[in-house]
Amino acid sequence: MALTPEDVVNKRFQPTKFREGYDQDEVDDFLDEVVVELRRLTQENEELRQRLSSGESAPAATTVIDTPAPAAVEQAPVVAEPEPTPEPEPAPAPVVAQAPAAPAVDEDDETSSTSSLLKLARKLHEEHVREGIEKRDALVAEAHATAARIAAEAEAEQRSKTAVLEKERQVLEGRIDELRTFEREYRTKLKGYIEGQLRELDSAGSSEAPATASFGN
Repeated sequence: MALTPEDVVNKRFQPTKFREGYDQDEVDDFLDEVVVELRRLTQENEELRQRLSSGESAPAATTVIDTPAPAAVEQAPVVAEPEPTPEPEPAPAPVVAQAPAAPAVDEDDETSSTSSLLKLARKLHEEHVREGIEKRDALVAEAHATAARIAAEAEAEQRSKTAVLEKERQVLEGRIDELRTFEREYRTKLKGYIEGQLRELDSAGSSEAPATASFGN
């Protein structure tokens, strides 16, 4: 089926899954140019058809050119022995001039124009499809790169947090060891202090007992 300007105007392209695979303004401008060209070619074809139709319907005009017959040869004056009068030469047939025929429309031109329009539409479609595929591949590659980057950043952040937690754990374990050492030392010192106090009390009690006994006597 031949491509018409209305086909180009009503043509709609399917958008891609991720985003539109072409610049709508650029496509619309280009389609406007295609429509103008289609309409011009359609008008030219219509004018050629009308000229061809009018040329076929009108009978070919003919022009008849009458060539005057040559004048008859005058007879010689009558003498004793008259000469025979020569027969007049036959008049030449009238020349019929054919009117110039109407220029015929080359059907190959119309076929070539239609073929060119179809090739143009096919090329436009293939360009949009190729552009959509390229943008889709670019979006997929960008998505994969973004996912890989996010995963790498998450792993790096996790390793960093793990290192921080490990360092804090080591600090806490060191603090706990310090507290345990302090506890042992404190218990030892406290035990020594209490034992010293008890020994002093025992010594004081032993020294007071003889003094009390002598005072009673």
